[in-house]
Amino acid sequence: MLPSRKSLTGPPRGPVVEQIAGWSIRHRALAIIGWLVLVIVGMLSSALVTGESAHSIDPGESGRADQVLSRQHVYVPILESVLIQARTAGPRFIENPELRQATQDLTATLRRTSGAVNALRSPLGADGGLLVSKDGRSGLVTFQIAGPVEQVKTHFDAAVAAVKEVAARHPRVRLAQAGDRSLSAAVDEGIKGDFQRAEYFSFPLTVVILLLVFGSLIAAGVPLLLAVTTVAGTFGFLELIGRWIPINSATSSMVLLIGLAVGIDYSLFYLRRQREERAAGRGVVEALRITARTSGHVVLVSGLTVMLCVSGLLLTGLDNFRGLTIGAVLVVGLAMIGSVTVLPALLALLGDRVDKARIPWVGRRRTSVGRSRFWSAVARAVVRRPLVWGGAAVLALMVMTLPAFGMRLQDAAVTDSLPRSVPVVDAALRMQEAFPGAPAPATVVIWEKRKGALEAPSVDQAVEATKPTSTVKLDGVLVLRVPLAHFGTGEAANRSLENLRGQTLPAAFGSLDGVGYAVTGKTAVPYDFTKQLTSRTPLVFGFVLVLAFVLLVVSFRSPAVPLVSIALNLLSIGAAYGVLSWIFQDGHFSSALGFTPYGGVVGWLPLFMFVILFGLSMDYHIFILSRIREHHAAGAGVRDAIVIGVGSSAGVVTSAAVIMTAAFTVFVVLTAIEYKMMGVGLSIAILIDATLVRGVLLPAAMSLMGAHAWALPRWLRWMPKGSAYNPALSTPSSPRQTRVLDNVTRSDS
Repeated sequence: MLPSRKSLTGPPRGPVVEQIAGWSIRHRALAIIGWLVLVIVGMLSSALVTGESAHSIDPGESGRADQVLSRQHVYVPILESVLIQARTAGPRFIENPELRQATQDLTATLRRTSGAVNALRSPLGADGGLLVSKDGRSGLVTFQIAGPVEQVKTHFDAAVAAVKEVAARHPRVRLAQAGDRSLSAAVDEGIKGDFQRAEYFSFPLTVVILLLVFGSLIAAGVPLLLAVTTVAGTFGFLELIGRWIPINSATSSMVLLIGLAVGIDYSLFYLRRQREERAAGRGVVEALRITARTSGHVVLVSGLTVMLCVSGLLLTGLDNFRGLTIGAVLVVGLAMIGSVTVLPALLALLGDRVDKARIPWVGRRRTSVGRSRFWSAVARAVVRRPLVWGGAAVLALMVMTLPAFGMRLQDAAVTDSLPRSVPVVDAALRMQEAFPGAPAPATVVIWEKRKGALEAPSVDQAVEATKPTSTVKLDGVLVLRVPLAHFGTGEAANRSLENLRGQTLPAAFGSLDGVGYAVTGKTAVPYDFTKQLTSRTPLVFGFVLVLAFVLLVVSFRSPAVPLVSIALNLLSIGAAYGVLSWIFQDGHFSSALGFTPYGGVVGWLPLFMFVILFGLSMDYHIFILSRIREHHAAGAGVRDAIVIGVGSSAGVVTSAAVIMTAAFTVFVVLTAIEYKMMGVGLSIAILIDATLVRGVLLPAAMSLMGAHAWALPRWLRWMPKGSAYNPALSTPSSPRQTRVLDNVTRSDS
């Protein structure tokens, strides 16, 4: 049944969300066109501003070094190295004719690359002794990729081709290249390929799940349309914002996944409630009004909670998180706007035709009116013995959390992140064994604080004291490459970096007048990143927890419910941390998941998981609490309201959890260990939250609190009354509606 134009007249009434939805229902064509215009404007907005995209600045001392280099507006040469070894046991390098011939061939071929390389050094050169390994069986050829910047890629490709050409002529000799550009390229290609695979698999998987959930092509297409248009508009706006705020490929992929998750979640909330009201005998318009008043309010509160929680990442002061925060806030905000404007308009336009084009043999839809027998039975058992069930659930989560107390934060080096089957990873590992620190030496940047300071003889003596493998002098800046004990991110590399920063460089340059120095590189950048992240983490945690508490108090007019909600979220996140540490740090299931443990967990992941999960899990947590509160306000007893609320929301929550879990599980099959960790951590947390927390802990806690859960203390009675719903307009009053509610409490979804 489609709504008539006459039924859509009249002034808007009710809360703001209902008024907005009412306007969209009355002007559905205008609302739909307006949404499409907004999306198109977003997609085309990047064309309004020209120029280069913003570049991120590393934190700490690494950032200072990068800023000094960026102010020079000159090209800083990239260092590459080629390891030369015999593939089988043989004479030492000096006595091995095959190794010497391969070395001569390589240096001659590199010199013929039309200026692609410079500063070429060989173990057969004047200072060749430094380029022969301690065991005498390996040699190292080093060179720099020549500039200018616009020619770097071409010159690098020419050098790589030269190395491959020489390797083909000397099959009995191993020529393995690794260096600044090689390692960065391997990481970039790995990330790009991984996220492309994630996007390739997650979208079709989401479509299949939606078809199974709704059993109808049209009904499944509604949430998909909202999610896709939301993500498309967000990507367009991010292209524009990227002119001023760094946006990387990882941010874009995370925006896609978050946009799909919240866009579909919000649509599920709407469709479920609309179907309930239609089954209760209400017309399309009235059903949508009640849906806006109830589920629309939930969407508004959930969206604001997610946006503000994610905003906590800004307190880290890290550029990488700035882009992610902007992207997440933008995509959730657009999804929220679309849910209260274009979604009601689209549902009003479709009417009952939203359930057309049904898919045979799929079975009953999870979002149809009905209550899950399984979750209702669980909730009923829990509310009868809340202490027993709640205590057992808390104990289980605490046991799962225990490994998290031994969690060691450590970013993965390239050789930890990518498998050894990647050629540059194998080359870097072999090079590290023969020449410690050679794959990517630390970059020491020395600059003038006063004009001519670097010309003093004492500076040359200080440079000699650092024993650099290469020295490049730019306009007022010296760039030294100093090998560390290891080029990675482990304890040995960090100790070597600390020694370089705290002892070697101060001893050499500390007494010089007018000279500054800083260290950056592939060890220094993650070291500084993790250090700043760790120092700011308590601030982010406190911000998110306090903000979530305030939002939930305002929404539910009760301090007890927010406190319980926050405690339950912390329990589920803690358990996910424990599982993450047990699997990846301790190495369990490494063969099944395809990774090699390196004794740590990626430094940014726990904080990222906390913020994202705290926001996303609040979606269906608020949805369930709203249903419980609504039934309780309509006259149901405390236990009955809990059982009905949990059971009637099970279809939506389960569907939303399955979609989010499927989206994040895709990351488990990717190459990089960081994304395997993220996929496992997020998936486990969502599963725990959607089952143990939702089905056991939440009803147990609400049952123990009883009617006091919704009591507002005297000191908070100054707060304005909430407007989530009007019980008189959303509870059955006719015999038919009463029978429908009875069916809701007994039927199986």
